[in-house]
Amino acid sequence: MTLKKTLLASVIGATVAATAMLPMTASAETLRIGYSADPETLDLHEQLSGGVLRFSHLAFDPLVRWTKDFQFEPRLATEWEQVDDTTMRMTLREGVTFHSGNPFTAKDVVWTIERLKESPDYRAIFDPVASAEAIDDYTVEITTSEPYPLLLNLATYIFPMDSEFYMGETEEGNDKAEIVKAGNSFASRNVSGTGPFIVTDRRQGVRVDFKRFEDYWDTESEGNVSEIILTPIAENASRVAALLSGGVDFIDAVPPNDLERVREADGVELVEVPGTRIIGFQLNEERVEAFQDARVRQAVDLAINQEGIADRLMRGFATPAGQFSPEGYSGHNPDLVPRYDLERAQALMAEAGYEEGFSVDMIAPNNRYVNDAQIAQAVANMLARINITVNLRTMPLAQYWPEYDTRQSDIAMIGWHADTEDTANFFQYLSFCIDEESGAGQYNYGSYCNEEIDALVTEADGETDLEKRNDMLREAEAMLYEDVGFVMLHWQNLAYAAAEGVDVEPVVSALDFPYLGDLVIDR
Repeated sequence: MTLKKTLLASVIGATVAATAMLPMTASAETLRIGYSADPETLDLHEQLSGGVLRFSHLAFDPLVRWTKDFQFEPRLATEWEQVDDTTMRMTLREGVTFHSGNPFTAKDVVWTIERLKESPDYRAIFDPVASAEAIDDYTVEITTSEPYPLLLNLATYIFPMDSEFYMGETEEGNDKAEIVKAGNSFASRNVSGTGPFIVTDRRQGVRVDFKRFEDYWDTESEGNVSEIILTPIAENASRVAALLSGGVDFIDAVPPNDLERVREADGVELVEVPGTRIIGFQLNEERVEAFQDARVRQAVDLAINQEGIADRLMRGFATPAGQFSPEGYSGHNPDLVPRYDLERAQALMAEAGYEEGFSVDMIAPNNRYVNDAQIAQAVANMLARINITVNLRTMPLAQYWPEYDTRQSDIAMIGWHADTEDTANFFQYLSFCIDEESGAGQYNYGSYCNEEIDALVTEADGETDLEKRNDMLREAEAMLYEDVGFVMLHWQNLAYAAAEGVDVEPVVSALDFPYLGDLVIDR
């Protein structure tokens, strides 16, 4: 059997059943992970989410990747130069092999970029890219429609896929490259990347197994993990207990109420990282006429005590937010802070004609963000004080995203990390007027639309004078603050924990997708 056929047989259709319980012993090179959720799909372009980006760094490699201090590190691209105002030429790494055995060349980069531009989740962010051309096997030129200052930022999203592996049709006559949201496509079940690990078994919501790719190109990496067993453990207490009992070696999302317990535990190391992920709510203006009134949106914002949530529910493990951009981002505006004012909120509801309030449905995940379900309940209780009655439903992430995509509830929770590490990304996905053709507003659940803000952010994205660009983005943040196009809560900090000897500190960062190919285990 060829390696390609082995890969096709090794994923979801594998006959060996994976169990929810992890083995209690493992060799020094086996890493047993207890994540709050597993990747929703194996198709990198089906779902833009933290879980899929984490998976991307296991089974694939980007052209460039972020360092801890937000610099660019060469990966599959070794060099780059700006040829003119709209063209960047990249030199690609030679001698790289896909898991299928196919060689990596410039045609795979071009194919991947073209697919990204067709992805419902990615096409908005790749809209500035006009074309990509293979100059030779190891040189590619990426051209933007206008001068664009963030092309290298976009390159961190480009994980070249094995074009030969994904081309053609399945036995059922389906296009192997088709992107199907929450579907059962070839790409969602089969994978061939260049990354450090091969998927050997996957059962959605139960377990994903990986083994080290023997022909991995990065021979200078000190990483010595030979196998990974990833088990999703949604419940916080169970995830922490699995680590402290020795059932797993590494966990994410240590909850605030367990930080001290984990910090004091023997044989365990806690790693805390300041976060950049905004947590907030979107108000569905298509379903609730009241939310079309800026006064009602302002009332909702003023009724929520962000600082109280950060202090009591998050136990200080969050920074209250009044804008998308955390400190250090291009558009961070220091004047925009949380503004809890219940009396003013009640007055605005009366002024808008909704003193008696109304009822809404709210949805939130219960295993994606730190204390997500508890936060949603707290917000529901706060909204009751302005006579908004909330019917709250929470659900696991695997159920949440498909329901979120239907936009059939009145309020929805979302967390967003701008993986370009740039302010504009928040706007483009979360608050831009929805445009199905361009992909703008792909995650604008509430159908909020402010064309003036969109135009300002779009203009900023073509501005190569970075200080001028920053001023424009700060102005956009101020406009959104007044119009309440998104209900901000806080930036979620990150906390990982690992067994002694599992040296995770060098491979984790604010980006929240650990570079486990470089992880060293020494115990």
